[in-house]
Amino acid sequence: MPRDDRDGATGDAPLPHDGLTAFLARAHLAARNGHGAECAVPPGAARQFGLDALTLNMLAHDGHLELLWCDPDTGLGPDLDTLQYTLGDGPTLEAAQHDHPVIEPDLPATDPARWPLFLPAAARTPLRAVTATPLRLGAATIGVLTGYRTTPDPLTTAQLHGLDHLGRTLLLLLYTELTTPASTRGPGTGLRLYRAEIHQATGFLANRLGIPPGQALYLLRAHAATHDQPLPHLARAVLTRRLPPDTFKPQ
Repeated sequence: MPRDDRDGATGDAPLPHDGLTAFLARAHLAARNGHGAECAVPPGAARQFGLDALTLNMLAHDGHLELLWCDPDTGLGPDLDTLQYTLGDGPTLEAAQHDHPVIEPDLPATDPARWPLFLPAAARTPLRAVTATPLRLGAATIGVLTGYRTTPDPLTTAQLHGLDHLGRTLLLLLYTELTTPASTRGPGTGLRLYRAEIHQATGFLANRLGIPPGQALYLLRAHAATHDQPLPHLARAVLTRRLPPDTFKPQ
């Protein structure tokens, strides 16, 4: 049966086009009414678009991407986003830096020169297809919505249009996060910093080694990539003193 024609009542199967439209309308209304991400985009949203994971990143003032929301909350999405953050390479970064959508329906067939660091690392994961869409506020890109699949099938036109509408919904939440003081935000947007420990470890290292935060982050990322260690695990090892700061002193 074609993917678009499956019954939306069958668990996590993608909704038919009319069901997807209703899902997006409810999500947009919830966001406009000030509800958080957990209400506007409930768990299981990725499956409604034929995806295995969705992530929302905000483009920070220093050019780094901050992971603020993902579905599911753990697993493939945040793992692949952290991988890109560690390596400084990948589809989400390309979408943010070049301000254009990235669609790769068959990742193993992608030109190795496109993401020379990300592709070999991603080949060791279940990832087989990716789409990354810049979220624009006026002329400025302020975030990226990225979808991941474990099968190399292209998304349908309806699913791609649906992702575009979902991006606009998440843009409302992102705009609220950026423009509303935390003390007056009410119940909150439901967005959170997934990499708080990495930032804490960066600040700790910068202080202990007497170096700029940017250099401290570079040392953390380089150590994680060299030793094939997840960056959040490395950050926790630094914060719990299991890994002394001298480990990162430039030779």
